[in-house]
Amino acid sequence: MYLRKLSLVNFKNLAQAEFSLGEGINCFVGNNGAGKTNVIDAIYYLSMCKSSLATTDGQNILHDAEFFVVEGHYTSDEEKSETIACTFSRKGGKMLKRNGKEYERLADHVGVIPVVIVSPADASLISDAADERRRYLNGFISQLDRSYLQAVIRYNAVLGERNKLLKISSDEDMLLIYDRQLAEHARTIHRLRGEHVERLQPLVAEFYRTLSDDREQVTLDYRSELNDAPLEEILLRNRQRDLVNQFTASGVHRDDLILKIGGYPLRKYGSQGQQKSFLIALKLAQYAVVAEQKGERPLLLLDDLFDKLDAGRVTQLLRLVAGPAFGQIAITDCNPTRLRTILDKACVPYRLFTVDGGTVTP
Repeated sequence: MYLRKLSLVNFKNLAQAEFSLGEGINCFVGNNGAGKTNVIDAIYYLSMCKSSLATTDGQNILHDAEFFVVEGHYTSDEEKSETIACTFSRKGGKMLKRNGKEYERLADHVGVIPVVIVSPADASLISDAADERRRYLNGFISQLDRSYLQAVIRYNAVLGERNKLLKISSDEDMLLIYDRQLAEHARTIHRLRGEHVERLQPLVAEFYRTLSDDREQVTLDYRSELNDAPLEEILLRNRQRDLVNQFTASGVHRDDLILKIGGYPLRKYGSQGQQKSFLIALKLAQYAVVAEQKGERPLLLLDDLFDKLDAGRVTQLLRLVAGPAFGQIAITDCNPTRLRTILDKACVPYRLFTVDGGTVTP
C-alpha cells in the first residue's frame, strides 16, 4: 500500500498542508514541537479512524478551529486507487469516507489501509499495565480479522452490562445469560489472540537477532485464564467473589502478553537498547504477519527513530526495511544531518521533508 498524497486542514498544529510522498522512505525532519509526529499521526488516523496517541478527536483540532480534515490518496500493491477522507467537527462529530462513500460504522474501515507504527509510546507495552498490551493485540488483530473486532466490541458491551447488574442485584438467571454471552465472544477473542501470538513468536526472535548483536533469546507468552478452563466454568466458580467486589474479575479482559529476554521479564532485565530492539522486532513481526495474511504491505511509520536506539541499530533497521519485503515508510527525526548521514551510509534512497511551525516543505 502506498500513500501518494496527504492533505491536512486544521489537524493539530498543521493549519493547511498538502504534499506527495515517495514509494520508499519518506523522512520528516524538524525541531521538537514542529509537527513531525502530527504528520505520522494523520497517516495513522486514516487507517485506524483514531489517533495513535492518547488524545480525543476534539484535541486533534487546531486551536480556535471548529473542525479538521485529513485526506489520503492511495495506490494498493495491485495498483488499485483508494481515497480516504476523515473529518471531525466539534458540533457534527466524526465522518469517514472511502472513495466518496460514507461508512455507516467506523469499525468497518479498520484493515482497509493496513498500518504499523513504531513510536516512543510503545514503551508503555513494557512499563504499563496489561491493558496496554491488550490494546496492542486488539489493534493488531483487528486489522486482520473483522470477526475479532466485532467480538471485542460485543464482549465489552456485555461486560459493562454484567458489571452494572453486579452492583444492584444477584439475579442468577440474568448472570447466567450474561455468562453465556461473554463466553461466546471470549472464545473467539481467546482463540485468535493465541493464534496470532504464536505466529509472532518466531518472527520476533528472528527480527531481534537481525537488529541486535545481543545473543539473548526473546519470547512472547500469551497469558489467559482461558488457557486452563472455559469462561463459563471460571465465572461460575468465582460468582461469590464477583458479587462481593461488584465487578467481573475474570475473563479475556484480564489477558496479558508476557515479554521476556533470556527467560526473564523484559521490563526488569532488559537494557533500554534491548527493550527498544524488542519492541521494534515485535512491530516488524506484526508487519510480516499483516503483509502475508492480507497480501498487501502495510504502511510503516517510524516516529522519533533514534529514541533509545544507537546509530548502529538504526542503520541495521533502515537496511532491513529498505528491502523488498517492506513497502512505503515514513520516518521522523529532529536531526536532519544525522538522518541523512545514516541513510547515505546504508545506501538507502529517500525523500526528505522539513516540518517547521506547522508547514511541511519537500
